[in-house]
Amino acid sequence: MKKFLVIGNPIEHSLSPKLHNFWININNIDAVYEKQKLEVDKLESLIFKIKEKKIEGINVTVPFKKIVIPFLDKLSFEAQKTQSVNTIYLDNNEVIGHNTDIDGFELGIKKFKFNISNKKILILGAGGVVSSIIFALKKMNVSEITISNRTKQKAEKLKDLFNSINVIEWGEISNFDMIINATSVGLKEKDELNLDLSLVGQNKFFYDVIYNPKETNFLKVGKKLGNMTENGKFMFIYQALSAFNIWHGFRPEINEEVIKIFD
Repeated sequence: MKKFLVIGNPIEHSLSPKLHNFWININNIDAVYEKQKLEVDKLESLIFKIKEKKIEGINVTVPFKKIVIPFLDKLSFEAQKTQSVNTIYLDNNEVIGHNTDIDGFELGIKKFKFNISNKKILILGAGGVVSSIIFALKKMNVSEITISNRTKQKAEKLKDLFNSINVIEWGEISNFDMIINATSVGLKEKDELNLDLSLVGQNKFFYDVIYNPKETNFLKVGKKLGNMTENGKFMFIYQALSAFNIWHGFRPEINEEVIKIFD
């Protein structure tokens, strides 16, 4: 039986096993997908298990998307450009790091029929997934990307990868058409970003990469102010679909049963 994992810290909230095991079972694949909370010092030995073929593939979530890179043999173009890895596999005896978050974000946004071209985007956060979102937004021809992070220095570091982005102080709100919460604030239901968004107006798009819980306080605020809101459910589904395709060689179906996993 083939073994797949998602690793992170925290990892309790992850629905990856539920989704991957659904696709594994419905397609009669002899495999199992599990989640594992990991400490940084155990990362290298776990990655080596791919080389030993004890593990077929690994998904990577917070906080390991960048930390994992030195333990890999090779990065895909997307992983190299974003310095972020969320999918690992073996190819010609080399451990490859790839980034399917880019696909996940792009396909997820297209699902909402929101025309993102020439729009101004404000991203809250500067963690592992943000470089993937910026990469996808640039592919989708947005006009302006602004980053705000509690630690401004971390946001400034993203300019090493994308020199055209703007960085503002935490608490400042730039003019935007779409605002993205890419922080982990919201994983606990009582979490609040404590930002004053009361003057942003209506008909904006509030998007949260968090999908569990379904509606964070950030999205509740957006809705109350009269804006379109969506969580990261479809980004999550599409990044998983791309990873599944790499590991198993085909794209599984996204049907009503898949959507129900998140209800």
